[in-house]
This record gives sequence, C-alpha cells and structure tokens, in this order.
Amino acid sequence: MPEAFAPPSPGALRACMSRFATGVTVVSYATDSGPRGATMNSFTSVSAEPPLVLVSVARRARCHDQLTDGPFCVNILGAEQEQLARLFAGAPSTAEPRWAEDARVPRLADPLAWVECEPWRAYDGGDHTLVLGRVTDLGHRDGDALTYAWSRFASTTESTDGIEHLF
Repeated sequence: MPEAFAPPSPGALRACMSRFATGVTVVSYATDSGPRGATMNSFTSVSAEPPLVLVSVARRARCHDQLTDGPFCVNILGAEQEQLARLFAGAPSTAEPRWAEDARVPRLADPLAWVECEPWRAYDGGDHTLVLGRVTDLGHRDGDALTYAWSRFASTTESTDGIEHLF
C-alpha cells in the first residue's frame, strides 16, 4: 500500500519554483482613486482563438476583485524597468510610474509589451484565482525582457548581479 501523500510546505514549493525563470509583468487596472498595479510573474498565453491569457492572483491580494470583475492590462516589463517591478511589488523603489494617456485600461507608458484584457473566466487555484483574460488589444516595442529567477532580476541578455532580493 502506498504511503500517505504528504504535500510540500509552501516554502519548499516557493524554493523549488524560484528555479523556474519567468518574465516580469505589472498587471494594471482602474480604481475609484486612480490606476493601480501589481507585479506578477504567473502569466502565460493560453489560446490564440479565442485570444486568451492567464494570470494567477492571490485571493488575499488587494487587486483580486478588480482582476476578476473588470478589465486589466498585463504590462510585460523591459530589462530597464526593474524599479517599476519593485514599486508594484511593494518593495523599496526609486520608480515613479507613468501611465499611457491613450489607453482604455490603465497601462504603463512604455512597457516592452502590453496585453489589454476583459475577464473571461475565473477558476479556483487554491490560495490563488486563475483568471483567464480575453485579449482586446495589445502592443510591443523592441528591447530586452526583464526576467526573474533564483529570487533575482536579470534580463534576456545579461545578468544584473548584485541586485537585492525582492522576497
């Protein structure tokens, strides 16, 4: 008879998953008091027809209800936008966000790429909600992507060794 399943601790899971390099996004949305955003690296494309992307948002996050109930924009950050990632993660930062003036949904002024979405479906993901967004608009520019692995930022072309850890 197999032994009982013992799930890994949240810390062990985080440590394991930190070895998986990801891009870095700021997911932005509107509130009554103005635009807001949250740094997220749990983002992926899902489908081309219909055009769908997925973000995973913690149920206790301040942005949870806005992302499940209203339009949002996934801002994919460039290598030079590490301070923006820190700012929207609630870490010390020197960044002052600039917002695009022509956007229907709050969007950063100069992300590497952006994907504007309407919520399409939401699924239970344990302590997170998996939000599928139907893509309504998008854009991109040339540049290197900001990445995150081993609890450090880097870029698609060079390491940014010596950067403080976010978590």
